[in-house]
Amino acid sequence: MSNKILIEEAERKDVPLILSFIKKLAGYEKLSDKVEATEELLEKYLFGSDANARALIGYFDGKPTGFAVYFYNFSTFLGKKGIYLEDIFILPEMRGRGFGRAFIKHIAEIAVKENCGRFEWSVLDWNEPSRKFYESLGARPMNEWIIYRLEGKEILKLAQNHEGDNFEN
Repeated sequence: MSNKILIEEAERKDVPLILSFIKKLAGYEKLSDKVEATEELLEKYLFGSDANARALIGYFDGKPTGFAVYFYNFSTFLGKKGIYLEDIFILPEMRGRGFGRAFIKHIAEIAVKENCGRFEWSVLDWNEPSRKFYESLGARPMNEWIIYRLEGKEILKLAQNHEGDNFEN
């Protein structure tokens, strides 16, 4: 194989590799204690009948160098689906060689092919190198938007709390 960057759709056999990249990404983001993903969950939600996300693997000289996971969302204002890049990670020793650009370009090509209205992602506010990189591609921060999140117990509590509700399910 030549010294060429290759981005491919992940396959079921890549689940252990994807999980290892997720754990490395979590370490980089100082969030290792938040990883609950297992091979079984990844297999189900990336490749099973309940699949709602897709994964890509980057290669250089036949060796895996990183991954990206994306899924589709929908813009009511545009009336079109969009792509949301959930995660992208490149091994530290492979950074600065064009893999980030290759992943983003590959997903942009998918967005164009599938007539998506948007291609979005989030980046941690402290991750200045990534922010500068994304802006160099023409992406712009959406500073007027604040992301809200419910997780685990909060979702369950809200779903089960009917006190004060004036509606029926």
